[in-house]
Amino acid sequence: MLRSLSLRLRIFLFFCLLAVGAIALAAVALGFVWTRTDSEWTASELTTVILLFGFLNTGLVLGIWLLFDENVARPIEGLSTSLRLRAHSGIEDSIKAQAAQYLGDLAPAARALSDALAASGDQPPEQTQRLLQDRERLTALLSEIPIATILVNAAGEIALYDAQAGAILSRIAAPRLGAPLSNYFDLTPAIGACARANRRLAEGYVTVPDSNHAETFNLQIKSLGAEGDVIFLDADTRAERDTQSRPLVFDFDLLDQKLEGTITARRLSELNFVVFDTETTGLSVAKDAIVELAAARVLNGRILDGEVFETYVNPGRPIPAASTKIHGVRDADVAQSPRIEEVIPAFHDFAQSAVLVAHNAPFDIGLLRQQEVQTGCSWDHPVVDTVLLSAVVFGISADHSLDALCSRLSIEIPARHRHTAKGDARATAEALIRLLPLLQGKGIETFGQLLNETSKFGRLLRDINSDHVRNAPEMSDSP
Repeated sequence: MLRSLSLRLRIFLFFCLLAVGAIALAAVALGFVWTRTDSEWTASELTTVILLFGFLNTGLVLGIWLLFDENVARPIEGLSTSLRLRAHSGIEDSIKAQAAQYLGDLAPAARALSDALAASGDQPPEQTQRLLQDRERLTALLSEIPIATILVNAAGEIALYDAQAGAILSRIAAPRLGAPLSNYFDLTPAIGACARANRRLAEGYVTVPDSNHAETFNLQIKSLGAEGDVIFLDADTRAERDTQSRPLVFDFDLLDQKLEGTITARRLSELNFVVFDTETTGLSVAKDAIVELAAARVLNGRILDGEVFETYVNPGRPIPAASTKIHGVRDADVAQSPRIEEVIPAFHDFAQSAVLVAHNAPFDIGLLRQQEVQTGCSWDHPVVDTVLLSAVVFGISADHSLDALCSRLSIEIPARHRHTAKGDARATAEALIRLLPLLQGKGIETFGQLLNETSKFGRLLRDINSDHVRNAPEMSDSP
């Protein structure tokens, strides 16, 4: 049980034990003397002496503990945090000798280790640089080929789509890596034509409707064996091509990933995160409205630049000047923007089957849940709050504001992007990516373990994951 407590709390309990023990020993000693001598003390006088001693002794022990906490416990936690940042996130967090001056040679030794790690990891190997360059060239080339391409794994989940395929998919629903292809197309004709029982889709040409049965598409299916299928479609000449905003999007780890069991049993690295932020007319969940909503998707430890959500929202009321001063959104910016009744369903589709992530999540999730009756969209997603993640990693006494967290994780938020939904969502996503390895370094591997840890900080921020999330069945991508 004590192992689950922080170092500072364990030290505090140790000093409490010293104080209680000293008072108990003093009481026993005075009682022994009182019963064996012809003392004229009364029982009440003896009790007063014991209480006075207890008060003075507790004050002395508390003072010593404060010195010990300030000069030993806090610096040790600071050293461990710095080493974890370097080891698990590659962040160079300076180890200050002045702050750990009473730890002897521990601080210089930790700094030397950190410097050695930094020196060994400053420059990526030449081979890694070449792979990155080859990846950029491949992305640029495939994005220009006038044939829409989709790669699905053996489970029929999308592992790659290019710019042209993204344009087609977006007409049906938000393009998402890891989403079943059946979310976009009615694959009954392709499955019905399958000649082999162990194949999900039949090779060759087939015409299928979209999942809404609004359009039909000609698909050419090519088998990749046990890894899945590659699917070609005619390029969408009606849609405006924008390869800069929608590049080639892929994650080949999805070809081998097999997700089983409940959400709580999933490893953190296997989860699909949607990190979002809102800007509003004020600070009341019940009374104020969203004026801007933005989100980024995080999969397998990286932000998918091709899968973002961003929009202004017309709140149907004037935006207070005090709010505009903070986030910069004016009435003119939202005048021609969609209302919340249109935005919520689109975002709900974008966040399908994902774990929602926000900084101070009760506020942002509360705003979404306020619209459940009006929009018919239920927000029962699992939720991760980066405030609570910060508390788990850095301790409850640290500053857990977004600015402080980003500073601690060496994340720079340009001033023009701070307090914008897009900028804050991006910063929160980058913070999540750097926090996940730190959590795993502390032995927190699964989503269930993470929920157990964050629930310990309920006095800092309310945990909004409902009981059905903790005991949920396997997450599904089905609409």
